[in-house]
Amino acid sequence: MPRIHFQIQLAELKDKLLAMAALAQQAVESAVDAYILRDQNLCLFVKQNETAIDSAQRELDEMAYELLAKEQPMAIDLRFILAVIKINGDLERIGDQSMGISRRTRDIMKTEPAELPVDFTAMGEVAGRMIRTAILSLLEGDARLADAVREMDDEIDRMNRRAQSDLLKMIQEQPKFTQQAMNGLMVSRSLERIADHAANIATDVIFWIRGADVRHQLSLSMD
Repeated sequence: MPRIHFQIQLAELKDKLLAMAALAQQAVESAVDAYILRDQNLCLFVKQNETAIDSAQRELDEMAYELLAKEQPMAIDLRFILAVIKINGDLERIGDQSMGISRRTRDIMKTEPAELPVDFTAMGEVAGRMIRTAILSLLEGDARLADAVREMDDEIDRMNRRAQSDLLKMIQEQPKFTQQAMNGLMVSRSLERIADHAANIATDVIFWIRGADVRHQLSLSMD
């Protein structure tokens, strides 16, 4: 009976993490849309969402640490709880980065609109796909999906490097748009960091499933 109760608690922990992941996904999508559309209402939504994410993080951490203290789980269950704690932190930081994009949006509302040579929609879509795939890998216990997320990180790194190069060139050629371009540089960097956090989540899923630390490896063969 105690074992069954513990498994129910683990399932509840996973459900709470999935709910928090949905909030983080919404934060990224809304922040990118707010930036592209210069939408004040979406900025407000991102701020409200961050409050919900912070609250969910505290609740989830408390539950995870209580399980560690009371149940003293072994092997794969222990790895799962440790992975949840780390994933929880990355989801909270995704919310923070989304808030950073929202702040950049409020800044550009004070400036003249400028067409920047960056496809922020595409960058947001890649970052969002990484988050979704990382969480799906957790839900399905699929290390191959987690590996795919780590590979996607290379794509957004290339997009960020291209954005940085093109925006710096714009500053040189059109100095009157320097403020807007600098703003774009920070948004691009925030999206790249969001992708990094998604890759971290994938790494933690691999740790849970395979019992391996792959932070300093590109990939790991299946057991």
